[in-house]
Amino acid sequence: EFCRIPSISADPAHAGDVRRSAEQLALAARDAGFASAELIETAGHPAVYAERMVDPALPTVLIYGHHDIQPVDPLDEWTSPPFEPQIVDGELRCRGAADDKGQVWMHLKAVQAHLSTRGELPINLKLVVEGEEEIGSTHFEELIEAEATRLRADLCVVSDTAIHGRGQPSICVGLRGLADLEVEVAGPALDLHSGEFGGAVLNPLEALAHILASLRDPQTGRVTVPGFYDDVVELSREERDLLAVAPFDEAAFRELAGGVPATFGENGYTTAERRTVRPTLEINGVWGGYQGPGTKTIIPARAGAKITCRLVPRQRPEVVAAQVRAAIEAATPEAVRVTVTLGGGSLPVLTPVDHPGVLAAARAMRDVFGAETYLTRAGGSIPPVEMFDRLLGLPSVLVGLGLPDDRIHAPNEKLDLGQFDSGIRVLTRLWDDLAVSLPRRRIP
Repeated sequence: EFCRIPSISADPAHAGDVRRSAEQLALAARDAGFASAELIETAGHPAVYAERMVDPALPTVLIYGHHDIQPVDPLDEWTSPPFEPQIVDGELRCRGAADDKGQVWMHLKAVQAHLSTRGELPINLKLVVEGEEEIGSTHFEELIEAEATRLRADLCVVSDTAIHGRGQPSICVGLRGLADLEVEVAGPALDLHSGEFGGAVLNPLEALAHILASLRDPQTGRVTVPGFYDDVVELSREERDLLAVAPFDEAAFRELAGGVPATFGENGYTTAERRTVRPTLEINGVWGGYQGPGTKTIIPARAGAKITCRLVPRQRPEVVAAQVRAAIEAATPEAVRVTVTLGGGSLPVLTPVDHPGVLAAARAMRDVFGAETYLTRAGGSIPPVEMFDRLLGLPSVLVGLGLPDDRIHAPNEKLDLGQFDSGIRVLTRLWDDLAVSLPRRRIP
């Protein structure tokens, strides 16, 4: 029922659905055993806050998740309606099943299981589930600042990622940051006849292609933006060895990536390292000129592109964005004009691999899956994790139970119900472990 609500935060037409999703989650949190649950209003979509404070002397854990979801386009690629959840072959198939509604629900069921079995939790639990994660957590930093006292805790637990593979439990200890830009190249004031003006007026699409191509060396795979790597912290041999412990199947990865014939990236690094611990520059979209059927012989007036960079420790989004803008401006031919607009960004974040929360989560994973837990880093970004670290000094442990093939953000998203059940068992064990492994201090 939670997944039936089309809580698409990016679409203003679904603002009412995002609110309805928050209201249903607050009710479900109270039903699961949280002593209180309420909506926290923001300048955008509402978040949900719930808590069960057993004893101020016990460790306090904050659970973070999000109840908003991605759009469903392209709709014609779904094998079943995205908001009519179906269970097929042990999988719940619908939008939001794995990202992140199913994993939030897993936390509610773990609380309910503890209370129905033991009568009480072994720790204090707080829960905050936002409604804007899929649009960059636009107002979440303001929420943290306003609710800093209520959100104080000893550890944050996040279930918004996947394990390394089926039967291969893992804990994510690092996330990359993000910087985004938009570039527009302007030439003539209006579209021109390519026969009358071609060869005498520089085409903005051609200029844009030249600019974008100049940002990466196709031979080495390295970003050519001056200063781009200046703040990058190189991994030690020990850190690279730790990451290499987790098995990696190159052929399976290519298949997961849509059947690409070969991988590509920065020389001197493995595919696993390129996608998690190295910085990137990606062109996310390009536009300009005629896109309709048939031919239209024009020199377009404008062309544009969207660019994002994934960042690693010590890189700062505002610095990297400024460096990329300078490189774009330097590569722009004098026959066109360029405008670069800087967007938002987030910092990379790491949790020490020997943190008590990481060790406890690894033990819980091992007990449930019967296999040693890998410590991995994710290539993506979850801005609130960095916000908790920067604003509250709150470390996070990413205890995600999705699978790499859950097709999040894509048609036919799904959640393996075996993973859902295992997740409940992991979390109940984790609360028991943290009750004795986290240092005790009084949290309001």
